[in-house]
Amino acid sequence: MRIFTTLLPALLAAAGFISPLKAKDTGRVIVAYVTSWSDVTPDPHSMTHINYAFGHVNNTFDGVRIDNPDRLRAISGLKQQNPKLKVLLSVGGWGSGRFSEMAATDSTRRAFAADCRAKVKEYGLDGIDIDWEYPTSDAAGISSSPDDTRNYTLLMRELRRALGKKRLLTLASVSHAEYIDFKAVEPYVDFVNVMAYDIAVPPRHHAALYPSGMTSGMCGDEAVNRHIKAGIPARKLVLGMPFYGRGGKDPGGFCDYSKLVTLKEYTPQWDDEAKAPYLVNGDGRMVYTYETPRSIACKCEYIKQHGLLGAMYWEYGSDDSAGTLRKAVNNIRRISLPSRRRTAGKAMPHATRRTTRSPPTRPFAPCGKAHKATQNRGGKTAFSGAEK
Repeated sequence: MRIFTTLLPALLAAAGFISPLKAKDTGRVIVAYVTSWSDVTPDPHSMTHINYAFGHVNNTFDGVRIDNPDRLRAISGLKQQNPKLKVLLSVGGWGSGRFSEMAATDSTRRAFAADCRAKVKEYGLDGIDIDWEYPTSDAAGISSSPDDTRNYTLLMRELRRALGKKRLLTLASVSHAEYIDFKAVEPYVDFVNVMAYDIAVPPRHHAALYPSGMTSGMCGDEAVNRHIKAGIPARKLVLGMPFYGRGGKDPGGFCDYSKLVTLKEYTPQWDDEAKAPYLVNGDGRMVYTYETPRSIACKCEYIKQHGLLGAMYWEYGSDDSAGTLRKAVNNIRRISLPSRRRTAGKAMPHATRRTTRSPPTRPFAPCGKAHKATQNRGGKTAFSGAEK
């Protein structure tokens, strides 16, 4: 009977009767950004970490202002359903300013870090995520200084001191691995969320895994390599994935995955070199670049092969009601984290992606399977077969 009860869960899992969302902890992380403005309640078993977006540097540069604090309390309360869940407050976001002023002096850094520690205690959180976009840059309409990179390091050191060793400290980084002295920051952070998206707009992919004739020169693989070369070991890298698409000039803007799958006027296509899906109109022109379960499967396989810590996505509420993309990401929890000896942290050449790979663990969607090639009207080689 003991043998039977031991083997039964494994047999059920292999047969697909046990949800992968509650699979055994493998050491991999799944970081879900959950926004203050969404009314969607996350499934606390569908990720390992929630980054609540957002908190902001306050007007006096010495503390944190939280968007919708009642929702943060509710999100933190999800740990009652899943005690292993970690909830962090993400401070920043695009256009969130006053970082430069706060980080400029020792006194404001200390006061800010102390308030972060107080907020962690008050809301029952597990740590802080810093999403300063970006030190030394005023592209988002925020103040900046040439000293921001140095002050960023001092800020992270102060936050680590305030939070102690038991609380988490993470950061979000642009795909190009710029603005931050990663070698100096690495000792203070638990991991780095690489925002490997928003890289381009149609007719280029915004979140391709590999380069192709339809990328802009940056891709997920390049982002990972740049961060490793900058000083972050692979075991501390979390690869970001978007749950939304980017349009070009017509239509333009952002479009959640939940809406993209309802757009029947466009045809799904697959760039097998970039491992990236896209939608085309009747003239064969790319109108949306986005993510699908198939492209996520490729990224999960990549995370496994390159010894990364896990996956991150923005954001939970952009998925469809069935949780299609979340389920695809959750397959990474079936992949055990390799030992440190196997993840030395050296950048991997692009050529490695062309080597023979073992089939991904069920129920991954096929990643490298070639679809029948067709020629669209725009002159690009596309691949037939629906991508959802």
